[in-house]
Amino acid sequence: MLQLDYRDRRPLYEQIKEKMKELIINGILKQDERIPSVRELAQLLTINPNTIQKAYKDLEVEGFIYSIRGRGSFVAPLNDVINQTRLNELTKDLEKLIAEMMYVGLTKEQIISSVDRIYKERQDKMEDD
Repeated sequence: MLQLDYRDRRPLYEQIKEKMKELIINGILKQDERIPSVRELAQLLTINPNTIQKAYKDLEVEGFIYSIRGRGSFVAPLNDVINQTRLNELTKDLEKLIAEMMYVGLTKEQIISSVDRIYKERQDKMEDD
């Protein structure tokens, strides 16, 4: 399910968070599906449960998962994932990417073309699933 790269400079909790987001965004983990408990995932990855807990806490704050006391953590419904705070963060990330694309010489049309292509590929992939 998840594989960590111990040579990656990012903290383990960040890697876990990003990989879980990927699984959710790509539809591998479905809405309201139970995800492994902190203890289960810690044993599977042989890392400290506190590392998993931090990743899950961040995912919950960002709206990707929700917890039910005594039952576990679950994938949040899609409409709950988009919250204003997260949308603002994503917009800032997009601004940085566009600035870098402009720096390396891409025109507005090339940037828009790239976005259109990526959007279409994602849309097609979601329709296939």
